[in-house]
Amino acid sequence: MSKFELGITTFAEVMPDLKTGKTISYDERINQLIDEIVLADQVGLDYYGIGEHHRKDFAASAPHTILAAAARLTKHIKLGSAVTVLSSDDPVRVYQNFATLNALTKGRAEIMAGRGSFIESFPLFGYDLNSYDRLFAEKLDLLLQIRDNEIVSFEGKARAPIDQLGVYPRTNYKLPIQVAVGGTPASAVRAANYGLPLFLAIIGGYPRMFKPLVDLYTKTYKERGFDPKEMQISVHSHGYIAEDMNDAVETYFPSIKQAMDIIGKERGWSTYTRSTYDASRSMDGALFVGDPEYIAKKILHLRKTLGIHRFALHIPVGQLDHDKVMKTIELLGTKVKPIIDAAIKLEKINSKTI
Repeated sequence: MSKFELGITTFAEVMPDLKTGKTISYDERINQLIDEIVLADQVGLDYYGIGEHHRKDFAASAPHTILAAAARLTKHIKLGSAVTVLSSDDPVRVYQNFATLNALTKGRAEIMAGRGSFIESFPLFGYDLNSYDRLFAEKLDLLLQIRDNEIVSFEGKARAPIDQLGVYPRTNYKLPIQVAVGGTPASAVRAANYGLPLFLAIIGGYPRMFKPLVDLYTKTYKERGFDPKEMQISVHSHGYIAEDMNDAVETYFPSIKQAMDIIGKERGWSTYTRSTYDASRSMDGALFVGDPEYIAKKILHLRKTLGIHRFALHIPVGQLDHDKVMKTIELLGTKVKPIIDAAIKLEKINSKTI
């Protein structure tokens, strides 16, 4: 993959307003996503991904439906799940949903399959958490079989067997499937064994710490005989962009603190602090907060550190006014992207002259 791509991911967060205490309706938040996707397409971003969740503070339990609503309103942007919790879903339905989306977008649909960092879908759909890894492994194998073969046979423990049955509709366009990884080496190896793109969620710590994982994926990918030119490594990280650096920093802190404190209470983490925030938004940290010039510089730094092919900014995390989310999308496309494109173009010119 030669082109470097920029995009947006979201979980369609629905949290109380930090000033009024009121919470936006699910209906309104879902419709806001359509506006975001259309804007992202208009400003030239390459990708928009929606993550599947089944809890009170997120509105997107059916990303493919929302993406389908935006399909005919957009022209160029790739639309995908970020992620599809494959362990608690049926690969047959996942393929059918995204094959349909692929038809509507004329080949712009993507599936990002993951095990899920939140586990609420397992009891909701009647799956045993003790089978967390086995469910994903079997279902990923089945999903790939369905994508690549019209007639499918399957026998395993993840679902009822399939005996030489067809799965429809088929899509005439390529349907990319990538694997979302939070930092587990076995998951990176699994993606490489299949020759699938790797999508890293880097939402804390320092991105350079993921270099051994990227190296492991790259090494395994090549050892399995796949073409390195076809390899794709993506990262998504939390962030916020404003015209003014100080405005970005001060506006975003209450938002991310709100979300991190909610999740932290559930998982036994300490309270999110300003010192953690400031360290994370440094050049080597995992948080992308600042003005367009700083964000562009930081994305280029990440690209050099990990050798990535796509970066997706995740926004919002906590409650953030919709106009600020829209402004971030606008700035990412109109100001950050041109800086990155120009830097990469110059890099290629210089490499040819050496």
